Amino acid sequence: MPTFDDPVADAAEASAALRGLAHATRSFENPADTYPVIGDLLAGIRSLRQVLDQLAAAHINARARAHDDTGSQATGATSALEAAGELHQAGTLLDTVEWRLDAASQHSGRIAWHPATEHSPAKRWISVVFLEGSEADKVLDLIDRDGTDAAIEHLAGHDFGEETTQAALENGYVYDEPPAGVLDKVATRDAYTLTYNPFLGHVSLLREHDVLPDPALLGIDTPSPAPAAVQMPVHSRETAPPSRPTSRTVGQAADGDWFARRPGTSSPQGRGIAL
Repeated sequence: MPTFDDPVADAAEASAALRGLAHATRSFENPADTYPVIGDLLAGIRSLRQVLDQLAAAHINARARAHDDTGSQATGATSALEAAGELHQAGTLLDTVEWRLDAASQHSGRIAWHPATEHSPAKRWISVVFLEGSEADKVLDLIDRDGTDAAIEHLAGHDFGEETTQAALENGYVYDEPPAGVLDKVATRDAYTLTYNPFLGHVSLLREHDVLPDPALLGIDTPSPAPAAVQMPVHSRETAPPSRPTSRTVGQAADGDWFARRPGTSSPQGRGIAL
């Protein structure tokens, strides 16, 4: 608490209060709190301006008592006048600080701060499977016959959860938005997004990153092999069919092969082409 009559104690307390304020203002949970803080600082600057003038006056009024270390009164008096002059200059500079703080307070007082808007984390999609050529044609036939939900359920059998996610992250098959060309059609179900193009003959299934779909919702608790009419053949790296032009080439690694079956799979039956 200020003493109002002990300048040394009150100066020490003011210094400690400013150190605390410097620490406390590193962040503001509520930006509206900046307005009263500016107001208190403005009042503090005005008081500090008065303090500087009074310090200068004290040096001038008591200059007859001023001596240097060798006992020279003339030298001591000169130093007292010099100190008073610098204090007056500091006070003059504080006038500008006061004007600027006053203007800042007026601008800040006109602000109506609204509550912070909660932003959802940005979504990303990972590639589950990409098909083209004859393999895509079979899925396109399934879409024509049974709809996109049936195609999504069928292609979801290529999703091996965390293993698929890690493979996509390692190979760069991660997208801010599901990649789709001008002529591509898009369908979604649960965490999956299906893009397909009957004209260019390619099909792609993507899943939201960090989201594992509910198997019960998609009816793929135990994925069953696709019907014979849409069974998807598997090609090794040596016998993979030549690529056809597609509208999506982003993310394909130069040394990777999207169309090879998953390493470590003893039998490719029912899995088709997957990451």
